[in-house]
Amino acid sequence: MQFNRNDENYVYDFVGKNIRKYRKEKGWTQKKLAEESTYSKQFISNMENNVHQTFSLGTLWKLSQVLDVELSELCKEPKEEKENVF
Repeated sequence: MQFNRNDENYVYDFVGKNIRKYRKEKGWTQKKLAEESTYSKQFISNMENNVHQTFSLGTLWKLSQVLDVELSELCKEPKEEKENVF
C-alpha cells in the first residue's frame, strides 16, 4: 500500500523501509532481528512491508539499539519524497 505524504500513516512506510535497510546492512534476516529484539518475526515483517499497524516510540528505540543505529536514522524521511513536496 502506498501512502500520501499528507497521510499520517506515511511515517510507518518510511520507518519500515529504514528498519529493513539497516537490518540488511547487518546481514540479518527478519528472523534474526526478531530474535535479537524479542519481537516476533511477523511483527518485524509487518513493519518492513508496510502492513498497516502502529508501533511505539519505545519499539523504535529498542530496534535502534539492536541495529546499532541512532533512533533518528530510523525516522529519516527519504530525500526524494521531501524534494517532491512544494
